[in-house]
Amino acid sequence: MGKKKILINYILPEKGLEELYNNFDVIAPKEGRFSTEEILKLIPQCHGLLSVAFKVNKEIIDAGIKLEIISNFGAGFDNVDVKYATEKGIMVTNIPNTVTQATAELTLGLIISLLRRVIEGDRRLRAKDRQAWGGPTHFLGDVLTNKTLGIVGMGRIGLRTAKLAQAFGMKVVYQKRTPYSPKEEAELNIKYMPLDELIQKADVISVHCPLTPETHHLINEKRLKAMKPSAYLINTARGPVVEEKALLEALKAGEIKGAALDVFEFEPKVAEGLLSLDNIVITPHIGSSTLETRTDMTRECAKHLIDHFNGKMPTHVVNPEYKKE
Repeated sequence: MGKKKILINYILPEKGLEELYNNFDVIAPKEGRFSTEEILKLIPQCHGLLSVAFKVNKEIIDAGIKLEIISNFGAGFDNVDVKYATEKGIMVTNIPNTVTQATAELTLGLIISLLRRVIEGDRRLRAKDRQAWGGPTHFLGDVLTNKTLGIVGMGRIGLRTAKLAQAFGMKVVYQKRTPYSPKEEAELNIKYMPLDELIQKADVISVHCPLTPETHHLINEKRLKAMKPSAYLINTARGPVVEEKALLEALKAGEIKGAALDVFEFEPKVAEGLLSLDNIVITPHIGSSTLETRTDMTRECAKHLIDHFNGKMPTHVVNPEYKKE
């Protein structure tokens, strides 16, 4: 029997794929990515799929007549129809640990950039705007010290963000479906708050929850209006968790002081209105975009495939019920 075939839809760091190439017949683009049409032609012969920023829907799964595993490149897996994959007896894996540090670092970078108006100042100087210069009360921002950071979704990334924020003197409150114990809260120096209380009291709100039917538009018009006029919103999780139209209106009306987004509701489309505002910092979904992180992500996705085909259980299976009786 020949080697198992693995399909990769997007170019990835070569160092992370070495072991996969040594053990499997790998089909991957030389540059860029395969189109949906190309994937539909290639996937019927493949036993594994390493999916990168790609919608693995019913059509793709049905075309993968030999498919045993979908190794998803990222902590989130809302791009995969997990329910249908499970019905078809296909394992789905993700990589929740690898992106933690890079995403937390970007979150802090966005907070600093927003509160200290770094990007706004950069834009003004590049535009040769003399109004960028001024006296002691001109172009004022906010310090992080003694500000309350409210973390929505206190998982791995939220916890790491909290630790980094505390190094800047921020106080941390959090929302989580199952709160930590009083002992854990004391050790971590954090305090639980119900979501609506957190929304009202935090100076900076940072979103770190997964996208589910329950979290879609979790930050909506009502909750944006409940925020302090001096508060800031940060989203490095998933775009549709925030109701983008309501956020745009809140920013334009000055109902909140600012926002920083690495993700967008209709990604890769960015609402034109957001692009024209000074009180927002936007980045193109680069939460895990470091060479080290992306190489580690690639290596971990490859390991899930290798483990599966070697008869071992991968470390992060999102649908353990996939196996048909």
